[in-house]
Amino acid sequence: MRRTFLRLGLSTALTAGLLAGATPPAFPSGASNVVRPNDRRLLYEGHWSRSAEAAVTVNSGSRLRFRFTGGTVHALFDVSSITVPAQIYLSVDGGPKQRYAVDRSDISITTTGPGPHTAELSVKDVFSRANRWTPPLETGVVLTGLRGRVLDQPARHPTELAFYGDSITQGVLALCDVNTSDCADGTAAYPTLVADALHASLTQVGFGRQGVIQTGNGGVPAAADAYGWNHAGSPARPDRHADVIVVNQGTNDTAYGSAEFRTAYRAYLARLRAAAPHARILALRPFDGSHATDIAAVVAELAEARTEFVDTTGWLSADGDFHGTVHPSAQGHRKVAGHLITLLAKDHQ
Repeated sequence: MRRTFLRLGLSTALTAGLLAGATPPAFPSGASNVVRPNDRRLLYEGHWSRSAEAAVTVNSGSRLRFRFTGGTVHALFDVSSITVPAQIYLSVDGGPKQRYAVDRSDISITTTGPGPHTAELSVKDVFSRANRWTPPLETGVVLTGLRGRVLDQPARHPTELAFYGDSITQGVLALCDVNTSDCADGTAAYPTLVADALHASLTQVGFGRQGVIQTGNGGVPAAADAYGWNHAGSPARPDRHADVIVVNQGTNDTAYGSAEFRTAYRAYLARLRAAAPHARILALRPFDGSHATDIAAVVAELAEARTEFVDTTGWLSADGDFHGTVHPSAQGHRKVAGHLITLLAKDHQ
């Protein structure tokens, strides 16, 4: 069995403050094999802004896949405005995931054998309480390129799943009960688990403290205002080809009355439907039951065959299902994923 290794390395290719409006970085001499972030050989999943200068995501669970030959490829980053580094996982050829903080301009990915190899970069956590909405960003992943021999991707046409929610969807407190990046893991949250089980493409967008009325941490607007944007000033890839959209909102809207919430939730579902006219939309009952009656009533009033209320009562109840009162643990996320996989598998066949 081939053993796969990854290691960190510092590059002489220091990047500049792209998100602060600075001049794009100059790559070092001899770096003609630098692949720009908008190159078609790079396969992104989730909300990423993309240009020749940078690909930026502020969402835990976002992913990047690419193929390469040779023993090493370098992932290059702009960290000039970052005060709270995001955490990522890197894996090669399906091997173990190695965790890194994106606190430097170069992370080298090293393996054995000539290849070709397949690498995956997945965003473990973008800390919810630092500015991750309005550039210059204090946290997030700002990829400025790959240096190495990157190959074309085979054609893929997977089912497209999109998940929109709050810190639960983000994976906050999934690993332990302290609100830090170490305890958060978007890849251990139910959206990633469902997408991987169904071999689907994933868009995972969760913002701590956000609701359909309540604004989120880190300068993030309420759900309806944030929808359709990667971050401030950057329109997101439309959901028009999404097969399924899963909504888990309402937990953070307990300060708002039933009538106000219903109006806002109905408008939010209308935005989703307008953006994705053919998608199956699943409106989850929040796991703590917040506004459950209101969500069920709004879905019933809409009377759309492709918009469904999903009653999650009893999905999470055992010891170990939560860290704190509302955030599922990794065990809880696995249980939620199991229910959703069962619900979606019939359509996916």
